[in-house]
Amino acid sequence: MKMNKLVVSMFAAGVMASPLAHATNGMLMEGYGPISTGMGGASMAFDNGAAAMANNPATLGLMEDGTSRLDVAVGGLHPSVTSKMAGMPDANSGGKSYFMPAGGWVKKDGALAYGIGVFAQGGMGTEYTANDWVGAGSGKPSRSEVGVGNLIVPLSYNVTPDLNIAGSLDFVWGGMDLQMAMLGTDMGAMMGAGNLTIVAPAPTMAILGGFMGGAGNVGYFNFTDGSSFSGKANSTGFAGKLGMTYKVNPQLTVGATYHSKTSLGDMKASGAKVELIAAGGVPAGTMTGDVSIVNFQFPETYGIGMAMQASDNLMVAVDYKRIGWAKVMKNFRMTFNTLDFGGVSMDMTMPQNWVDQDVFNIGLAYRTSPELTLRAGANLANNPVPDSTVNPLFPAIVKDHFTVGAGYTLSKASEVNASLVYVPKVTVTAPAASGGYSIDHSQLNWQLMYSHSF
Repeated sequence: MKMNKLVVSMFAAGVMASPLAHATNGMLMEGYGPISTGMGGASMAFDNGAAAMANNPATLGLMEDGTSRLDVAVGGLHPSVTSKMAGMPDANSGGKSYFMPAGGWVKKDGALAYGIGVFAQGGMGTEYTANDWVGAGSGKPSRSEVGVGNLIVPLSYNVTPDLNIAGSLDFVWGGMDLQMAMLGTDMGAMMGAGNLTIVAPAPTMAILGGFMGGAGNVGYFNFTDGSSFSGKANSTGFAGKLGMTYKVNPQLTVGATYHSKTSLGDMKASGAKVELIAAGGVPAGTMTGDVSIVNFQFPETYGIGMAMQASDNLMVAVDYKRIGWAKVMKNFRMTFNTLDFGGVSMDMTMPQNWVDQDVFNIGLAYRTSPELTLRAGANLANNPVPDSTVNPLFPAIVKDHFTVGAGYTLSKASEVNASLVYVPKVTVTAPAASGGYSIDHSQLNWQLMYSHSF
């Protein structure tokens, strides 16, 4: 009973404190849990602990009957992002360290395996100073943080000794901060293209029209709580997963999973500001109101894979995932409503046109002794963000990840696992019509987990 109370308390705290993650496979994590991540994110067809509920919940059915397991983990994501504009000093993102707790409790009882867990699903973000060119001369800092987390309840069932089927219900929450400067002339061009609609009294429209026609004028959108653990605009919703594993023979297991698209409500925040800043950084007026990020969702994912026990000590795993970014990242749409200036409503759409992402996970685990297992792998993917729509605030452009990891058994009941991920630099350049800037993005990430079985 005491253990059950501890688990419930831990996950209640996790819901309140789960922080934002940052771009890897698009906006999704490259792997969930250090066992999987140390093997390049492969996870579809072998027991990888409580993280299975974020990977393929059917692998929970591969646990030993009668066991319970509590996993408590922390991860660090350390992106390095530099945005460059010809004739301007490089803008280096100050968002270099983000830390994420995660955990799960699972139990195998006969044909059933079940549990509960909290995991960061993914996100992205950058932070630039007030003097960087990203601020378009506004004299204001530029910042973005997007994060989505899950409280997951999985259930796995052994249909036969070789076949497992599973599903999960995921309670999802999302948060967003944004400090974004936009030239008035760019806003005018968006109106001309039908991507920005403003409704206001005639005198206000005349002021705004003149403002957007003035060279060097800037509109500054600002809603942030300044925290790495939440976003000022937020929403909740649901998602789900289905999964299966099948043991073809004692050496080979295959697995598959489907993760549904999230069903998040619009992210909303009150107290958001739109500041009008004249050329030279001179304040020209501020509107305070309510902002909504309309229909922001995380994508559906299909995955298949296999795990081969090549020898008593060596396991090789290979997965393939298809991430459906095209359906959820076609546009970024934001509305703003205020009573200031006689009442103003804005509806802005920024085309994104992301493409679907193919991810190949390849990993191996080698047991060097009864206590120590070494792991290595690669996560190979395409960049889902077109050069024409890439933005210094949303540089989810990295491709390949190379991983190592290790697990050490401390006792019959406890073990530790760790992973380290190196993400080589990717450079993209927007066409001249989209700004002509270039962005460099690389990462160094890690995860550490303690597990207790009882």
